[in-house]
Amino acid sequence: MTIDYWLIVSLGFLGSFGHCLGMCGPLSTALLLSDSRDSQPLNSVNPPNPPNPLSKFLPVFLLNLGRLISYGLVGGLMGSVGSVLVTGGAWVGLGSPLRQGIAIGTGLLLIAFGLSAIDDRGLPSHPLAAKLHEQINRWMGRWVMASPLVLGLLWGLMPCGFLYVAQLKAAETLNPTSGAMTMVAFGLGTLPMMMGLGAFISQVSHDRRSQLFRMGGMVTIAIGGVTLFRSSEMVDFTGHGAIACWMLTLVARPMAKVVPLLLVYRRGLGVSAGLLAIMHVVHMLSHGLDWNLGAVTFLSRSHQWGFGLGLVALLLVLPPLFTSFDRAVRVLGVQQWRKIHQLGLWGFVLALMHTLLLGSNYLGNPELTPRQWNHTLLLLLTTVIILAIRSQRVWQWFGQEARYTGVQTDR
Repeated sequence: MTIDYWLIVSLGFLGSFGHCLGMCGPLSTALLLSDSRDSQPLNSVNPPNPPNPLSKFLPVFLLNLGRLISYGLVGGLMGSVGSVLVTGGAWVGLGSPLRQGIAIGTGLLLIAFGLSAIDDRGLPSHPLAAKLHEQINRWMGRWVMASPLVLGLLWGLMPCGFLYVAQLKAAETLNPTSGAMTMVAFGLGTLPMMMGLGAFISQVSHDRRSQLFRMGGMVTIAIGGVTLFRSSEMVDFTGHGAIACWMLTLVARPMAKVVPLLLVYRRGLGVSAGLLAIMHVVHMLSHGLDWNLGAVTFLSRSHQWGFGLGLVALLLVLPPLFTSFDRAVRVLGVQQWRKIHQLGLWGFVLALMHTLLLGSNYLGNPELTPRQWNHTLLLLLTTVIILAIRSQRVWQWFGQEARYTGVQTDR
């Protein structure tokens, strides 16, 4: 879990350049720059007491202490809600459907939030949140010297895009303690900005702050990726996703006149297939074998064959994956480049056999149920359709030869 907390700390630090600097930094800076000596009259008989440097930081410390406490309480509440949802019966356990659904849904949302931040559109927020934030900020500005600790306790309710990300991650932990620690880690990341450094950091150019804010979006994507990667269901999702992208890549050229968009995204689909295949293998080695390759010898014969075919399929798809750019075509030459990318077709055949033997335990299931047979037949039928689309003769049979684009011209 250590990597999660470091990522959350990084998210808090980078996100603070976009939000805390403009909205929350002035309050913290006001506390830091305030000095009770200013209230003494200039003609006072008694000379002013020597200034105590630490006294200026006490209100700021209390404010941020209250803020961290409020973050921890909110995180604990979010984790508790998730914990209650998976308590009882079939919902308990690392492989429970609800737990897996929460992890996958959270990961996808975090990636979506991160993409929004990188695209400079900001994180999704309801229009009322901005007005509420403005009102709260104005109220806190008037009473900022009254009770910094109390104000800090209210800070956890402030509307903030990256704060929503941290709260979402806290809920995904499904544990009150982990949820609280997640939110506290986020708060620690924002401390440099909130401890009165806003006055200094505000001198950083807007472009530089924007770059740091976008880096926060990248960290959000990383958090979402880690969340997805830790879900055991992603073994199947990445594997089936790779097969699906592979199929679309294979039919993109022959269907170029029918569905031009497929050809436009063909390279992206091929690269996605390769990357998903790598993620699938790494995820399986991590979750299924715990990186112990010797455990393969204890599997059934069909599973051993499926495992071996999958590794060979991955080896065949790596050369096309790492030569999927224009410069590779110029360096290798068109003919040599095509030979390399023809390996992808053989890799697809082996990946198909791997999926049939393992997949969701299609033919490797000890007891073949109607579900396994249906999945097997559906995959085989889809493959037959894919191969038929790539055949010019099939297009001739249906009188559609004019709409066929030869796969031999593929590049």
